Amino acid sequence: MASPAAYDEPKQDTSKKILFRFCSECSNLLFPREDKANSELLFACRTCSFTEKAPSSCVMRHEIASSVGDTAGITQDVAQDPTLPRILKPCPKCGENEAVFFQSQQRTAETGMKLYYVCCACGNVWQ
Repeated sequence: MASPAAYDEPKQDTSKKILFRFCSECSNLLFPREDKANSELLFACRTCSFTEKAPSSCVMRHEIASSVGDTAGITQDVAQDPTLPRILKPCPKCGENEAVFFQSQQRTAETGMKLYYVCCACGNVWQ
């Protein structure tokens, strides 16, 4: 028996949706277990002897999605950080000559060593 929410929601792509399953006899959580004799995946209750066949072989799905940009988490307050190195470089927005700089925190194959500058006057971020 699947969770009650599974019956109320409209049909979606079930390959991406994994629901908790509960025992129909004692309402405890069902845990995955292998039936080695039949090479099947089962969900079994640890309290009573209830078991049921798993609807798919996927028990857990761990998706890592990174949609964070290169400058994520940078605020105007970064310019006030005394630990960051400073440079005399004119801001393209306000013309102020002092900026702090740091390396990109994105670590991907496509991202080389990018330096980002933050204006100490207006907080503008540029490369």
